[in-house]
Amino acid sequence: MNNQTEEWTEEKIKRRTFFSFAAFAALSVSGVGAWRWFRNQPKNNKRLSTLNRKVLNFNEKINTKLFDPNRLAPTYPVSIATTKPRANGKDGLKTPINLDEWQLNVNGLTDIIKLDDLKTLPKQELVFEFKCVEGWSQIVHYGGVRFLDFLTKYNLGINPDTNELFKYVGLATPDGKYYVGLDMKSMLHSQTLLAFELNGQPLPDKHGAPLRLITPLKYGVKNLKRIGRIFFSETPPSDYWHRQGYDYDLAL
Repeated sequence: MNNQTEEWTEEKIKRRTFFSFAAFAALSVSGVGAWRWFRNQPKNNKRLSTLNRKVLNFNEKINTKLFDPNRLAPTYPVSIATTKPRANGKDGLKTPINLDEWQLNVNGLTDIIKLDDLKTLPKQELVFEFKCVEGWSQIVHYGGVRFLDFLTKYNLGINPDTNELFKYVGLATPDGKYYVGLDMKSMLHSQTLLAFELNGQPLPDKHGAPLRLITPLKYGVKNLKRIGRIFFSETPPSDYWHRQGYDYDLAL
């Protein structure tokens, strides 16, 4: 290769490199600009809200199809669980309740379920990484009973019209001010618990006493604190944060 050819080739490489970096910079600026524009749009922008919801719905369908009931969240030794677990929010906990009078109301069940009734089921302990949508996480230690065992004991969740399991489960606080909806597959996961202990002690009030949901394959906002009601549905139940614009699934 002669000098003229070498110079031409080097110049061509430099030119292509320049245009590549220029294109990357332009796309980055455009992306940041689009993000800022999106953030500054009024919440009542119906067209944008509809588009955003369609994208989230598409993501949820993909997550549902890819869900593997055999996939387990990593677990850890009790010794490394935090002794000062953070509480992810106070939603649904602001209405005082008498813990001695608490009971779990379940649609389709006439029995009154108290905490002692749940404790007759095999106790499970779970040490996992609790993740919050705000960006923090902690290794936490919860104890309770599997939702699957609870469903089995009381013969719940069967749609009488189809004789098959309902597709969704709804949970709400006793005052009804905080509520979540989850797909039945996630609720039947072997690590999904109705938890009544934290670090081997009864749940503190700020962590959802006397009973909360623990489902380690979902972000913290799906792990409803202070469960007062459980019901079943063929369609996605109303979800507090979904109504605020969040993804319904919130899977990890």
